[in-house]
Amino acid sequence: MGGAHVFPGGSVDPADRLFHAAAICDGVEQAAARIPDVPPEDAVAYAVAAVRELFEEAGVLLARRDDGAFVAIGSGDLDRFRSHRAALASRQTTLRALAEREGLRLALDALTPFAHWVTPDIETKRFDARFFLAPAPAGQEPVHDDREATAATWLDPSAAVDEARRGAIALPPPTWTTLRMLQRFASIDEVLAWARVRRVVPIQPVFARQGSRALLTLPGDPLYPVDSAVEVLPETRFVLENGRWRPVRDRAR
Repeated sequence: MGGAHVFPGGSVDPADRLFHAAAICDGVEQAAARIPDVPPEDAVAYAVAAVRELFEEAGVLLARRDDGAFVAIGSGDLDRFRSHRAALASRQTTLRALAEREGLRLALDALTPFAHWVTPDIETKRFDARFFLAPAPAGQEPVHDDREATAATWLDPSAAVDEARRGAIALPPPTWTTLRMLQRFASIDEVLAWARVRRVVPIQPVFARQGSRALLTLPGDPLYPVDSAVEVLPETRFVLENGRWRPVRDRAR
């Protein structure tokens, strides 16, 4: 996704499969219950990986002190936590070791899964990705990692969509669709209330051709090959233009 605006994320590492996770995590049972289509240990590993990747790539750590407050990373802590991030990214340490060293508990209960995307069959590099929401803790300033990202920015969903429509930024179809779904909400509380009750089903785009155009279709599109229980999506069709997928409206709908 070179040059595109995307969310922080990555893959589940072996070290994310915690032994006795409840010893250092809040919300283990909730994490397992919120992704019921996989074994509990896999669901917890997804949540732990989300916490780790968010810290590695954006510098935001979803973890609490002994008093139950989210950890704040003030000026006096920056160098220490920067070292933790570097060691974690280079696999010289683990999230469990970091939590134990700092006396923290990983806040798995702060995460709400709300989407599930699967890469199209014809891709050679494939992903099975879960999307999570979490309120940003007070007392932490996001900082990108300079390894997998060249910059970091906070954007209101509507602002990001407008920037993409103007061609100022590139949004891959999952990112575009996610932002389009989120832009109808006025607050993080509204978003979380929606996410906690929605049924998450996999969305797997399918390639199609329409004349000379290469298309990517989503459930609900007339060219999508099967019926799906996915809710009505804002756009269900993307066209490949200059190496980027751009949303288009199907005139026949």
